[in-house]
Amino acid sequence: MSGFSADWLDLREPVDHRSRNKALAQALARHFDGWRPLAVVDLGCGTGSNLRATAPLLGPEQHWTLVDRDQALLDAAVPRLTAWADGWDGSGGALVLFKGPKRIDVTFRRADLVESLDAALGSAAHLVTAAALFDLVSAPFIARFTAALAARKCAFYTVLTYDGDQRWMPAHAADAAMTEAFHRHQGRDKGFGPAAGPGAPDLLSESFAAAHYTVREADSAWRLGEADAALIADLAQGFAAAVEETDAVDAASIKTWRALARTGAVVGHTDTLALPPLR
Repeated sequence: MSGFSADWLDLREPVDHRSRNKALAQALARHFDGWRPLAVVDLGCGTGSNLRATAPLLGPEQHWTLVDRDQALLDAAVPRLTAWADGWDGSGGALVLFKGPKRIDVTFRRADLVESLDAALGSAAHLVTAAALFDLVSAPFIARFTAALAARKCAFYTVLTYDGDQRWMPAHAADAAMTEAFHRHQGRDKGFGPAAGPGAPDLLSESFAAAHYTVREADSAWRLGEADAALIADLAQGFAAAVEETDAVDAASIKTWRALARTGAVVGHTDTLALPPLR
């Protein structure tokens, strides 16, 4: 899977957090109300943004395992998590965060999800979670992942899976062609086989439903305005660079598209909550 820089993850974090679907987040909180302790595995954790957004929904005693293949991101997570917490303890080789009345024990695991999925998941999780991950993986990986979670009978909650909706303000004549080319690029192998791209939310829903999970989906689109100018600019440049690699749009159109000063954008995402059948 292609890497992401800590700076990019920092830039998107405020928008990620405000865009999460609140109703689905509350459904997660209701499901785990009273669970103590609660064991959570966060896949593709980056710098810990998903923990910072999800832990406040859960109970007073949490054990998180943060998994990523990029050691630099795992290292970068520590100062960001300790800055977010009200207090912390790093003695004894473990990281313990205190946030309000909550105690959150954190361990870090470097793992490649393709080669070491079982090791990444471990055997004791009640909840497996991720953010902005599953549009990068393949359909066969989603099937294998679902089977692994079903065997463990654990819940699944993922947020901000790209769903294909893209709108830029102001509009440009090349928008449709650019988006089509971007989706072609997104379908390339990111390390898991051909990526699911915008088809990922449906694949997740269908796969977990087939495993007899109760599945809910909800909108979590980025809705970007003038206050998000830095993110819009960075997003547009990355989008245009990906389109250039496909040779599907002429260079002149890409140049004028890239040069347009944008005041807003919508990038569609879906949150998914899948709960296992009653034991």
